[in-house]
Amino acid sequence: MPTPPHFEAAYRSGTPPWDTGRPQPEIVKLAEEGEIVGAVLDVGCGTGENALHLASLGKRVLGVDGSSTAIARAREKAAARGLAVPFLVADALELGRLRQRFETVIDCGLFHTFEEEQRRPYAESLCEVLAPGGVLHVLCFSDQEPPGPGPKRLSEYEVGAAFRGLFTMTRIRPARFETLRPEGDAKAWLATLVRI
Repeated sequence: MPTPPHFEAAYRSGTPPWDTGRPQPEIVKLAEEGEIVGAVLDVGCGTGENALHLASLGKRVLGVDGSSTAIARAREKAAARGLAVPFLVADALELGRLRQRFETVIDCGLFHTFEEEQRRPYAESLCEVLAPGGVLHVLCFSDQEPPGPGPKRLSEYEVGAAFRGLFTMTRIRPARFETLRPEGDAKAWLATLVRI
């Protein structure tokens, strides 16, 4: 699945509202709580702030995104900060092509961009890079966020349904997605799932 043109255009035209220039507080908190272990894949990494934060804590991280512009910016940041984080252009629906395994995957703002029919293929793709027992953390827009422009608002049920049978959801809680939007942060779900 190539990157939808509007994502590439958003990066090329400046700074998208989701690119805050710092790691998402929810990801920072997960790391502080010891919830991000082993080798980490940041899928839909954008310009790399979450991956770079985790690398600064000593984690081995790979960042992947469908936008070549975002990946170029992530590589520039890594070089400027002296962090050896590889960033690759990759299709989130074909993660098996990476030929790597990870103990933890973080998805910070990617899952809610998929159409309903793409969610199950995405879950299956994640199974190609997560061994049984591996952990997936998903931060996505919540249906508690008022209607308006931006990503789809997902219900707790929709998040669980996409991964059912492949992952066990161990936790889902209300969270915040930090943005540069004039209206501020967005209401989100933070789900933790374990690969069966």
